[in-house]
Amino acid sequence: METFQTHSSESMSKDLSELMKEATKEVHEQAENTPFMKNFQKGQVSLHEFKLVTASLYFIYSALEEEIERNKDNPVYAPVYFPAELHRKAALEEDLEYFYGSNWREEIPCPEATQKYVERLHYVGKNHPELLVAHAYTRYLGDLSGGQVLKKIAQKALQLPSTGEGLTFFTFDGVSNATKFKQLYRSRMNALEMDLATKKRVLEEAKKAFVPSSQVFEALQELVSKGQENGQPVQPKAELRTRNVNKSYEHAPGNKSEKTNKRHIDMMPTTPLVRWILALSFLATTVAVGLFAM
Repeated sequence: METFQTHSSESMSKDLSELMKEATKEVHEQAENTPFMKNFQKGQVSLHEFKLVTASLYFIYSALEEEIERNKDNPVYAPVYFPAELHRKAALEEDLEYFYGSNWREEIPCPEATQKYVERLHYVGKNHPELLVAHAYTRYLGDLSGGQVLKKIAQKALQLPSTGEGLTFFTFDGVSNATKFKQLYRSRMNALEMDLATKKRVLEEAKKAFVPSSQVFEALQELVSKGQENGQPVQPKAELRTRNVNKSYEHAPGNKSEKTNKRHIDMMPTTPLVRWILALSFLATTVAVGLFAM
């Protein structure tokens, strides 16, 4: 036992960023080998999944950034407070308006699992702010790294405008050099003062933030193969409202914008369980691609 404790203490003496990478290695590998991850890398992604995850990300980053603002002067978080460089809420609002229109706030769904993630963020921010860095590091640096890969894939697969509409979330205007910024962020995070017990709790929180998407997609595949949810048939698909601009012009015969608009008309499952599985899978994928590219 003494040998194990000594080894554990020596391991925990490493930098926090390195420990976090090691702690989430297993769930990263699981996520990397899911059918969804492999298909996405091939450009096989549907628009309804992309819209759904954008909506879920809005709720998540709104909660995360609300708690970051609450704790921006708290020494357990202040050193890694980079709102101009990292915060994503405003970017997500632009993307949601592009996909859903001006009334997007009334139209975007918040799956149950997303709501639980949001509740956890608020709980951490209010009661255990020392754990907030686990969520910030996992999400922001994951999106800053792997998100750039996903951006290119999504833009091509979904035929989104080359000018960046619908992909503002992946654009970090405040970061001119991603590599140097990530080095700065890691150095600030590694300098946070925390005892051994707190460091262990931060690592456990990072694993909670890193959703094991392999398990999520096993559930989705089972639902699809059975064609039912809890013994009930999966409901028919329904059209998801998309961004419409100058409808009379778009619907003119042979008009190019009509063809473009058709690409943004998509079908999404109305079954709530399928919705949150899709959302969690994509959320995990953004972290899976990014966290180990840091």
